[in-house]
Amino acid sequence: MMTMSQSATIGAEAHAAPKSKARNLSLDRVRTFLTLVVLLHHAVIPYTHFGHTDPASWIGFDVVVLATDSFFMAMFFFLSGLFTWPGIARKAPQVFLRDRLLRLGLPFAIAALTVIPLAYYAIALQQNTELTFAAFWWKTVTVGPWPSGPIWFVWVLLAFDLTASLLYRVSTHLVDPVNRVSVRGFEQPAVFWLLLVVVTAIVYVPALVYFGANRWFDFGPFSVQASRILLYFAYFFIGVSVGAANFDRGVLSAAGQLPRSRWLWVIATLIPYCLMWGMIYIKRGILGNPDVLPHWYQAIYGTFFVLFSAAILLAILAFFLHSKSPGPNLLDRMQADAYGMFLVHYPIALWIQYALFDYGLPAIVKAAIGFVLTVILSWGLTAALRKIPGASHVL
Repeated sequence: MMTMSQSATIGAEAHAAPKSKARNLSLDRVRTFLTLVVLLHHAVIPYTHFGHTDPASWIGFDVVVLATDSFFMAMFFFLSGLFTWPGIARKAPQVFLRDRLLRLGLPFAIAALTVIPLAYYAIALQQNTELTFAAFWWKTVTVGPWPSGPIWFVWVLLAFDLTASLLYRVSTHLVDPVNRVSVRGFEQPAVFWLLLVVVTAIVYVPALVYFGANRWFDFGPFSVQASRILLYFAYFFIGVSVGAANFDRGVLSAAGQLPRSRWLWVIATLIPYCLMWGMIYIKRGILGNPDVLPHWYQAIYGTFFVLFSAAILLAILAFFLHSKSPGPNLLDRMQADAYGMFLVHYPIALWIQYALFDYGLPAIVKAAIGFVLTVILSWGLTAALRKIPGASHVL
């Protein structure tokens, strides 16, 4: 239990103009690891029950995709929020806006006009081998549909950053309650996990019941999953609050209890994950895989979803915080290029899948080829692009 003086000290530190934080090696590695998870996710989707677009499939990839889809984008938003509050404090509003537009807005616009049409052209060719890229591109940007693929994350993060900037101008005290829970998480990470679960259940479960899992809001290339937009903002703002102050004395401290209890968090992750599979069995085997799921089903599944998402976030962070490897390892070498790899990998992944489609190879072989080549080619392309003058400020 914190004393009143401790609470006051925490509040004062949260509102002081934060100094620029040094790079955190563990968090850098987590971001790069998650980028590789994104590439893996897109490499195996065609060979799953969910996204079965290839004759080959393997149930093991369903195990992977259920896990990745249930946490990695929320975790990206959490990590993206960690250094947002200090960044806003250090910069004038117009400077912060300029930097975010350069880092997020410009890459999104370029990728929406180039990377995404190139990616989906590989899918369109499977239906019409005579279709030219010029005709497909023109129809995409003028008539639609204009899917955003994975880059939807970029414009949504830009919107969240701008929202955080406005909230900072309203009151710097908004982050205090979660920041105090983060400090308690130094010794009691379960308290922080409970906060994550309660907040995300409140914003996600009703939205899932109302919208279902497949509804997306979209306008041109601007799209986001309807049931998850508030979930993502909750993770982002909780990340903002954790990073606002007392970072080295909070739940993400390498000296805290979280890394010491990492195996307990693995168990806490596996339990709701198995329960999610139980609900999938009920949907497919008992309910007959209906087009519209009952509200009770969505509510129960959504509860297991938020339990899993919060637990795996802490489990992954616990292992990376515990690691004492000084580096540089593969993740360290890839770190500077990770954002660019996220932006450019999608057409590479889809065109490799298109090239492998007619080959009678096992799903595991196709996915392994796709993943390895996607990593190598997207990394090489990003490294080359970053050599263009000024590109490193964007990528």
